[in-house]
Order: sequence, then C-alpha cells, then structure tokens
Amino acid sequence: MVSEGRGRASADAAGMEGAVVVTWAEFAEAAPDLAAAGLERIKRSEIVLVGSLRKDGSPRISPVESDIVDGDLMAGMMWQSKKALDLVRDPRCVVHTTVHDRMDAMGEFKIRCRAADVQDPKKRDRYGEVLFARIDWRPEGQFHLFSFDIESVTHLHYGDLKKHFTMWTPGSGLVTRVEDP
Repeated sequence: MVSEGRGRASADAAGMEGAVVVTWAEFAEAAPDLAAAGLERIKRSEIVLVGSLRKDGSPRISPVESDIVDGDLMAGMMWQSKKALDLVRDPRCVVHTTVHDRMDAMGEFKIRCRAADVQDPKKRDRYGEVLFARIDWRPEGQFHLFSFDIESVTHLHYGDLKKHFTMWTPGSGLVTRVEDP
C-alpha cells in the first residue's frame, strides 16, 4: 500500500495516488512543537475519533484507542468491525482528538491520513507490548491493526478571543494563522 522512505507517495485501494505521506516520527521531526501538542491531546483522553468512509461513501466516525509505537501512530480494532473493514477497503481517513467541552482550551487536533493494515508479526507484537504497558491488556486472537500515514495535520484552538490555526504538510511545512472568529 505504501512504499518505504521519508516523504513517500501513497497508493491505495481507492486508486488515490500521489499524496505524500510520512510516519508520526517523521512528522514529529519536522514539526516538533505541533507533534508535542498532538501527543498531549492523544494521551490526555487515550481515545481518538477515526473518520472512515462506508461502502456507500457516507462517513462513519468511531472512537478508538491509539498509541505511538516505535514512531508510528497506531490503532487496533476488533476483527471484522465495520470501521476496520472501511479502512481495509478505502484507507483514506481522519484521526481527530476528542474535545472535552466547548471551552476546551487545548482545541482540536486533526490528522488527515491513510490507514495501513499492519500484518508484520513483530510490529503487531510490539503494539501489544505498548498497549499492555498502558492499560494492562493486549488483544488476543485476530484483530485489525492499522498504522496511520500522515498527509496533513491541523491544530485549531481559541484563545485571546482569536482563532489560532496551525497546519502542517510534508510538502508545505508549517503554516500558522491567527484570525478574529
């Protein structure tokens, strides 16, 4: 699905080619402050929302646990769950941190990405180790495991009566704006 190497072009089951994708580690190296803000958001609730596309093209949003495992943003899902089957069929997705209330000062952290179905036994075992260290549980039997190859990241929050917008892509780098709402 995705070739090896930094700033690689993606190709997926939906026939969408050409988007440049990077791992979480590559993103964190390129935009460390933005990655730190995102990681703080992810760790805060231990749940992210994954937006996927159903067979009929309509959107589905699902809460999942996610972890950074050896430089990859990963999420395990129940075997044959609808959200997992969505990602197997069409890997285009968004990973969105939870917002706790309307005044949540940490704002929204959104990752537009491609899900890669992880089959490598070593990576699957490593995911289980990281998950076990965090929640004292690991999946047994069949389960889906996805890593998320990042196309773009957006952080949006409000402060000082202004909208603060930060976006990062592998091709354009970091763009920051402050606007009146």
